[in-house]
Amino acid sequence: MTELRKDSLSFVEALGQSVANVSPTLTPALAVAVVAGMAGSASWLVYVFATIALLIVGINIGKLAGRIPAAGSFFIYVSRSLGPSYGMLAGWSMLAAYIFTAMALTVATSIFIKTFFTSLGYSGAIPNTLLYLLVSVGIWAFACRDIKISARIGLTLEVVSVAIILFVCVYTFAHFGFKVDAKQVSLSGIDYKSAAQAIVFAIFSFVGFESSATLGRETRNATVSIPKAIVATVIFAGIFFTLTTYLIVQGFDDDATKLGASSAPLADITTNISVTLTALVYFGAAISAFACALASLNAYGRMLFSLGRYQFVHQTMGLVHKDYKTPYVALTVGVVINFIVCAAFAGQAETDTFGWYGTIASFGFIVVYLLCSVAAPVFLAKNGGATTGDKIIGGLGAIFMVLSLVGSVYPVPAAPYNYFPYFFAVYLLLGVMWFFILKARMPQALLGIEHDLEASTSPAE
Repeated sequence: MTELRKDSLSFVEALGQSVANVSPTLTPALAVAVVAGMAGSASWLVYVFATIALLIVGINIGKLAGRIPAAGSFFIYVSRSLGPSYGMLAGWSMLAAYIFTAMALTVATSIFIKTFFTSLGYSGAIPNTLLYLLVSVGIWAFACRDIKISARIGLTLEVVSVAIILFVCVYTFAHFGFKVDAKQVSLSGIDYKSAAQAIVFAIFSFVGFESSATLGRETRNATVSIPKAIVATVIFAGIFFTLTTYLIVQGFDDDATKLGASSAPLADITTNISVTLTALVYFGAAISAFACALASLNAYGRMLFSLGRYQFVHQTMGLVHKDYKTPYVALTVGVVINFIVCAAFAGQAETDTFGWYGTIASFGFIVVYLLCSVAAPVFLAKNGGATTGDKIIGGLGAIFMVLSLVGSVYPVPAAPYNYFPYFFAVYLLLGVMWFFILKARMPQALLGIEHDLEASTSPAE
């Protein structure tokens, strides 16, 4: 049976997967407005705290990735630590997380492409469904080729988009004479309760930082490269988010109300300082969103591939392309789902659907981050012992994720967001039911799964 292309990726290419999946440009281009609307002048500090929380989670995931290099990553990490039932829950949650992230970024790409053309003076309407089709076909074409191509494209696009955003932010800082913003430094007039709630949303800016773990079978020296890529991505994203948030808040003259109401913070800044940089900003945002959609599909395909190899889903999901060595069937299924759902809601406001898909994806990430934080010290204890530090880091990661989960549902959000937790709970319940059906019908699929997952040869062989 054809396998994934083993040891083909370098550390930089694995890093590219995680960086692209975070899509750093999206935060200053869009998400910062939400954080600033709640935290005001403390927005930069919110991202500092979010960085610390996700760095702790990243360390926990890195400990597992350093011991278990596998395409199924979280499904396998949790299975070996807590058992296949929890592993199935992790894999099932991550499937939703990655595919809904791909949907959100497909919509975001469409938004930014249209805004880019509008900024150039083009006033014609571009059908949403057509753009969703083009984006879906584009990410499928790159994803099904050699993973080295996808990883390099994702990293290259992110480098370009980040450079554009940094240029705009530095230009803004120069406009203010490179002066320190006293209001932000002193945290003037902040509402600490709102700032604390903003940390929950800020954490969502980082999701995807862990996706290089899905390339464990394809990365050289994966037990070292993958943990480094995960931690490096959190640190880079945290510094980038903190810096750009500080400069954007300053660019709005510390007017949190105005920034919170903005749907295009960077474009509003360039307009405010009378510089025609809008097209450049949205060009960078568009390529960043596309890169993130590509990275999300790559991660989804490898997660579905691993579940297929161990018969949790149909075994055809575990097939690999003979020439490109990619899980082309799983990737194709992901692209089809991505396009169908996006097209089904093409008549809705795109800013709404972007928020819907992103929120649902966030539930999946938080559940998996929680399980991995619990699994890390348990796995280490089973395999040579866990230190007190391992247990503390695992406990802190779990606590942060529980608080994030609670904060995402209470206080109760407005409709339709108040329904999404129940939607995701039903999705998880279906996964649990499927697990017990498989356990009754094919008990052999679970035999030895905690020890034999993604061994050197496929279980299907």
